[in-house]
Amino acid sequence: MAIGGNENLRDLWNELSASRGDRLFLVSQDRFGAERTFTYEAFDRLVNQTANYFLALGIRKGENVAIQLYNSPEYVSVTFALAKIGAVAVPINMQHKLEETAFVFEKCDIRTVVAEPDCQCCYCADAPRPEGSCAGSCEGVRPYAMEHVLIAHGSGAPLFGQAVDFDAAVAACSDQLGETRSLDPLDTAMIIFTSGTTSCPKGVELTHANLIFAGRYGEWQCGLVSTDRLLTTMPAFHSNFQTAALMPVLTAGATLVMLEKYSARRYWSQVRAYRATAIQLVAMMARTMMMQPSDPADRDHCVRSVQYYLPMADSEKEAFERRFGVRLQNCYGSTETVCWVLTDRVNGPRRWPSVGRPGPSYEVTILNEEGQRAAAGEVGDIAVRGIPGVSLMKGYYRDEAATAAALDDGGWHLPGDKGYCDGDGWFYFVDRKGNMIKRAGENISASEVEEVLADHPAVAEAAVVGVPDPVRDMAVKAFVVPITGCEVPVEEITAYCSCRLADFKVPTIVEIVDSLPHTSVGKVEKKRLG
Repeated sequence: MAIGGNENLRDLWNELSASRGDRLFLVSQDRFGAERTFTYEAFDRLVNQTANYFLALGIRKGENVAIQLYNSPEYVSVTFALAKIGAVAVPINMQHKLEETAFVFEKCDIRTVVAEPDCQCCYCADAPRPEGSCAGSCEGVRPYAMEHVLIAHGSGAPLFGQAVDFDAAVAACSDQLGETRSLDPLDTAMIIFTSGTTSCPKGVELTHANLIFAGRYGEWQCGLVSTDRLLTTMPAFHSNFQTAALMPVLTAGATLVMLEKYSARRYWSQVRAYRATAIQLVAMMARTMMMQPSDPADRDHCVRSVQYYLPMADSEKEAFERRFGVRLQNCYGSTETVCWVLTDRVNGPRRWPSVGRPGPSYEVTILNEEGQRAAAGEVGDIAVRGIPGVSLMKGYYRDEAATAAALDDGGWHLPGDKGYCDGDGWFYFVDRKGNMIKRAGENISASEVEEVLADHPAVAEAAVVGVPDPVRDMAVKAFVVPITGCEVPVEEITAYCSCRLADFKVPTIVEIVDSLPHTSVGKVEKKRLG
């Protein structure tokens, strides 16, 4: 598997349009069941039209543009349109509140956003807030001043302020790329913000070379060929979609089936109806699928590869595989490592609950407390070696200190997770990096939630931990110490967080306590909480 070369994403699309033009590239189904399809040639024309509109807006090479869309063809076309003109896509988590997205906008000097109609209230003072939104009740929240607000999927919906009908504007543009800018494989193509162990998220820079490498690696990992159909419900703002689904489909010249929203009730019938040969699962999906009524047709499918992330009990895994007639392909990685650096193979032996062995172009080891290679079976820090800008992230955007701490001169990266390796070279994941909570596939910084709680005028101190959840892996639990003389109802704490945090970050369990345990140096002793 080649890891270098001078290819960029524009080159890739030019080649695909020429060689795979009439083959089916994308099937997109929205939450209402409406379907849209594109061949490679037709989609490349849409990408060019979108790129030409961005050129007309004056989007510069290297400029960051935010994408605030649900899973849709436009998410993909905007991503590659920006790449073709040397600009940078910045995916926005659709569950984040304005205060959270504003951090990304300011960090990246965003002046243009492509957004859904229900996001207009974030930028236009006269736009109504969608039903169920708490933004209007958040004291101090004001629309964000954005130069270009481009609204996709409007379908005749009213536009407010300076918002523009993005779909109509794109449709009016030529489908031949109007300007060919110089591109380097190490140019940044995307910045994905991830929750770290601190409250401020870090922007992972992924280059053209990173994304193309991810595609070729994913081809190998899943054994993808041009006749495959990979079905995914992963949010397009996640690396799980970008590097583990979209890019492998492209480099294989295969077909991507993209569902807007996961529905436990409909998912397996969708997999069967679309004749998917490869799918992606997280533990929450597997557990909710098992809650559905059994169907005699459950094992009647075409699935060959099941990418699976996060552990589950042996009994759960065996029951799932027995019912649906599949084998879970366990793996481990992060946005920073670009790919699932440890993985089971599509065919061959597996050793559950092992997360597999290192894939091509990666070196993985376990380090003990002295920074030396750990003995077989000894738990230590997982360390990954690759090539920055190719098989590892280019770095953290505008954060030299964090980049230097994450990537050493030898190309080693420490994700901060714990694991061990057995005597036969199989790796095992033990625990997440400190102060992180993994909930239904989402990373949550406990520090971020604690900062929000600490801002409540009646809260003296707060601590947040993850506790086991039978469906979503972990639940967010908050321990809250009120200021002396104050009473703080649990409902008030929940409502306060709901207006300042994405829904998946809001504590589902709140315990009001008189005090928190502390270490000798004054830190909260979280191991005594639970």
